[in-house]
Amino acid sequence: MDKRFKELQDVLPQSIIEEVKTKVLKYKLKEEELNKVISEVVKAYQNSLVEPGEAVGTVSAQSIGEPGTQMTLRTFHYAGVRELNVTLGLPRLIEILDARRNPSTPMMVIHLRGEARNNREKATDVARKLEQISVENVAKSVSIDWVTRSITIELDPEMLGDKRLTVEQVMKAIEASKLGAVERIDEWRIAVRLPMASDFNKLTRQSQKILNIRLRGVKGLKRVVVRKEEEGYVLHVSGSNLSGVLEKCIEIPEIDPTRVFTNNIYEVASVLGIEAARTAIIEEAVKTLEEQGLDVDKRHIMLVADLMTMTGRIRQIGRHGISGEKSSVLARASFEVTTKHLLEAGAKGEIDELRGVTENVVIGQVIPLGSGMTRLLQNLIQTYQG
Repeated sequence: MDKRFKELQDVLPQSIIEEVKTKVLKYKLKEEELNKVISEVVKAYQNSLVEPGEAVGTVSAQSIGEPGTQMTLRTFHYAGVRELNVTLGLPRLIEILDARRNPSTPMMVIHLRGEARNNREKATDVARKLEQISVENVAKSVSIDWVTRSITIELDPEMLGDKRLTVEQVMKAIEASKLGAVERIDEWRIAVRLPMASDFNKLTRQSQKILNIRLRGVKGLKRVVVRKEEEGYVLHVSGSNLSGVLEKCIEIPEIDPTRVFTNNIYEVASVLGIEAARTAIIEEAVKTLEEQGLDVDKRHIMLVADLMTMTGRIRQIGRHGISGEKSSVLARASFEVTTKHLLEAGAKGEIDELRGVTENVVIGQVIPLGSGMTRLLQNLIQTYQG
């Protein structure tokens, strides 16, 4: 049997050979049955291969674009999770294909390990350590004294208790920012005195800077929600900072670094590399389509992801990315801003070799697809007479 499978290595991919081998051993097939199964698998595999000259790009565009017309145009609340918004449907698909640097609703999913995975209290403790807490989150009120050039902050004792912070920690964080001298007025009020030269506009700006000072947590993680799932407790995060969370894994061993996910594809590329970004594009696009109940063959999306990442950086599908970087002048001009492309090409003396589909359609030539790919000509008269 091993000899038979060895012969298939040049005919079938290794993954299919392994799958067939597993099934054969499971059902204990005889040699005659084995040959029949292999014959059918080889036949099915060869039928599934793309024919030379097939317009795979056009088929992919149609296969993703047509279901896209049935997608929703709204931003949804995650069911059962407070205050977490998530962009779904067509807006999310456009974000992915446009390679937007900042998603409209950045999100992370952080899986836990150890006791925190099955203990809500410990999972909540991890969430507290990750969630960004700024002065604004623990302040009850803020007032500006224009005469003394000072900003008075009244802290909320309940919020300080909930976030496990003290007034001294808040004062220390404000002092570290060097925005002004900090002094304590009473039990829950502190004042930040700014230089007397400060004008009214500067006072307003400084008060906002003070409110934005981070007291604890990972920058950008605005809200962390603990959610019970099949495998245990999982953290759903509003906001994204992949490198920050992975750095915290040393300090917080309950975080599983192998299962930290973000919907920000640029973050994935900068932290984990372009191959990881390619996988993220595929997974995010597939998930977006499946959430809408649409079934699109993954290979169409893989082709798009390959095209977006083939240069080693993420490029959008549009005039500022793939379409605008084509070597053909006519192809670029046919997409958008026609005059600009033609004038620039004329000034540079560019030559169009007419190797693509679009440029050949423009000038009325046979397109290099299907039978148009070959340069062989058949002598029909001779064939007919023979």
